Amino acid sequence: SNAEYMGITLSTYQFGVCACWRRLCLSLNMLSSLRKPAQQLAARHFATTTRFPGFVKDKPYVPHPYFDVRFRRVYQGGVKAVILDWSGTVLDCGVYGPVIVFVEVFKRHGIDITNDEARAPMGTHKKVHIRKITELESVRAKWRARHGRDVNETDVEAMFKAFVPMQLAVLKDYSTMIPGAIETVRHLQKDKGIKIGCSTGFTRAMLDIVGKEAAKAGYHPDFTVAADEVPQARPYPYMVWANALALDINPVESIVKVDDTVDGVKEGTSAGCWSIGLAKTGNYMGLNEAEIDALSEEDYNRRLKDSYGKLAAAGANYVIDDINGLPGVIEEINRRLRAGDRPWN
Repeated sequence: SNAEYMGITLSTYQFGVCACWRRLCLSLNMLSSLRKPAQQLAARHFATTTRFPGFVKDKPYVPHPYFDVRFRRVYQGGVKAVILDWSGTVLDCGVYGPVIVFVEVFKRHGIDITNDEARAPMGTHKKVHIRKITELESVRAKWRARHGRDVNETDVEAMFKAFVPMQLAVLKDYSTMIPGAIETVRHLQKDKGIKIGCSTGFTRAMLDIVGKEAAKAGYHPDFTVAADEVPQARPYPYMVWANALALDINPVESIVKVDDTVDGVKEGTSAGCWSIGLAKTGNYMGLNEAEIDALSEEDYNRRLKDSYGKLAAAGANYVIDDINGLPGVIEEINRRLRAGDRPWN
């Protein structure tokens, strides 16, 4: 509704002709010699120009003198939708489900990759993920040593073909909900009236298995979309926009994207919405609940700091430990929205 917006009227010449002339003059050190008001320059331009000049190649834009104001509409409502990742965000703490399969797929091709190498591109479409693993210099060196040549796209296709049934076979074993995830989502849906969407690096066949297991536990998002159902998956914004269309949510500033990977964070910033990273339960901590509890204080803080740093460097508006901190961040975002703030400010 219009009540959710405020209007700001700004001088055209503050942002238009005057700004352009000022930058030009500063660069030429000639500001003192060009003091004519931009409105007079524009008026003279239009007075000496034919009313129908037709197409003129490379003609610069000059604001018309009648266009005296610029109106900017600013959303001041609250968060309407939250788009959640799956592994490392709502289930599979440590994101083990995909990692073990990536390691096994490469092993079947004679290449031993580490968990860190398997995790490096996490968040993308699984075929893209395999391709990005092969682009790691450490993996390329192993491939050349084993096969006597560089990896190619035929190899990527073969590994992805092998990956799919292997991933489908183990997903049920890695669909345990993260503690507090169901309660947090239910609170947002029922108490706050916020729609819950989803995005993922899984294909639809994989997502159907994960979604079915999550539903048994009580997790019911309002909409889901898979990586193979959009033109390009993360870090591109299409899954966020697919959620917005399906849930009838606008403007994009009223959407919050939550993820545990760099590409997942970038998906949100690319879409123009708020983007929140989860550091403790996700890919960069890389440990399940029991393993996290078993860490020494020093190791725990070191790993958590590294995870926070990666997500913050990706452009996240906020980084928190896990999904249980999400309601508090949403309240902070609502405060900023009421003040006329936006994700990209």
